[in-house]
Amino acid sequence: MVSQLQTTPKEVIYPDQDGNPMSDNTKQFRWIVVIQQNLEALFANDPSVFVAGDLLWYPIEGDNKTRTAPDAMVAFGRPKGDRGSYQQWKEDCIPPQVVFEILSPGNRLTEMNKKQEFYDRHGVEEYYLYDPDRNDLSGWLRTNDRLAVIDEMQSWVSPRLGIRFESSEEDLQLYLPNGEPFKTHTQLLQQRDQAMQRADQFEQQAEQERQRAEQERQRAERLAEQLGSLGIDPDQL
Repeated sequence: MVSQLQTTPKEVIYPDQDGNPMSDNTKQFRWIVVIQQNLEALFANDPSVFVAGDLLWYPIEGDNKTRTAPDAMVAFGRPKGDRGSYQQWKEDCIPPQVVFEILSPGNRLTEMNKKQEFYDRHGVEEYYLYDPDRNDLSGWLRTNDRLAVIDEMQSWVSPRLGIRFESSEEDLQLYLPNGEPFKTHTQLLQQRDQAMQRADQFEQQAEQERQRAEQERQRAERLAEQLGSLGIDPDQL
């Protein structure tokens, strides 16, 4: 009798890095950070929205070759938290619904076409591509199960994010749903610090009010004791 050897399936490793840099220059890096940080702030209070930048996305279990790392991505219906990569089968099979790419001089047309095909094939609903050197913005929206070009991006409002895109001759400006413009990382930090300072001031004011109330209570008790020692009922005054 010939015994059959049983083999254990080889574990598939999904690397957290692809060896490519996050950005090629400061302008591209600045845009990536601005978009990711503002989207993070926009959905900070929603525990079911995950925002990431330059995170490898693996859409197919068992396939560690099919992957890409959007400059910024948003996945609705997924919890916040740290991840080494976005492995879709571990994310309730939910793909990122919105992705952003910021072009640099090092990006090749073939590379970007492959990325667009990837996003189309794997379920992205909105795809935005910005070239800061040319100030050129393009967008695609899933229609009839395919990513279709958005004909007019001026004043376009993202269906998923609620943010608005406005282009001038010099630059692109993004606006939050409340109408405020996207802020730089430094401005966001300043805004956070100001909010913390205001919270501290409110807490100090509340503590001062508590102390004043306690002083008034103690003063009233002392007065009541003094009146009582004189045989006077303060409730009869």
